[in-house]
Amino acid sequence: MSMSLEIARRIAEACKQRARELRSPVSIAIVDAGGHLVLFERMMAPYGWATANISIAKAVTAVMFNQPTDAVAQWGSAIPGFASSLAVMTQGRFIMAAGGWPIRLGGATIGGIGISGGNAPGRDDEIARAGLAALEALAPALLPQLQPHLQPSVAYPSSSPGLSHELTGAAHSADYALQEQPTNQQAVSGEELRGQNSEQVPQSEDMASRKHLAGGPS
Repeated sequence: MSMSLEIARRIAEACKQRARELRSPVSIAIVDAGGHLVLFERMMAPYGWATANISIAKAVTAVMFNQPTDAVAQWGSAIPGFASSLAVMTQGRFIMAAGGWPIRLGGATIGGIGISGGNAPGRDDEIARAGLAALEALAPALLPQLQPHLQPSVAYPSSSPGLSHELTGAAHSADYALQEQPTNQQAVSGEELRGQNSEQVPQSEDMASRKHLAGGPS
């Protein structure tokens, strides 16, 4: 199930309504589950040009990790070089700042929303949650027709550091096993070849003996 333009518009309208109530014009970005931009609106046009890219980065980051960007910022700040590396790899579409949320429907993540430009702490998050609340109100009408296409999503990384390390170790073990298997096969093949060569030596000597007895060249 992908984010439709109609759903994105419903979410954006609810965000705009809350932003007007708070007198906090913002930039609103909504992306699909692949991080592709579906809808963008800058309420403060032509001002607030920086908030456009920031809102898109927040929406993409929320989808990338299937978590609110505030949560990503909290655990990501403890990893040296994490923010700069991800920003480079995503060409600037990663950010560690509150205001981005995954958009879920029926337990599946169908997209992400990013809000930037709030004129007070917590405003971006509050405006984003207003859009999510609007989708939640629409869910009973949407789910019957969308349920067959929805698949539950899992947040990344694991909320349990121990589990994350275990999964990482298991992955390394699997990679090691896959890398070792061809080497073992090559070793066995070499042994077989050497065995075949050793068996062929007496046959060659026997043929040489026959030629010698027959008077031919040795």
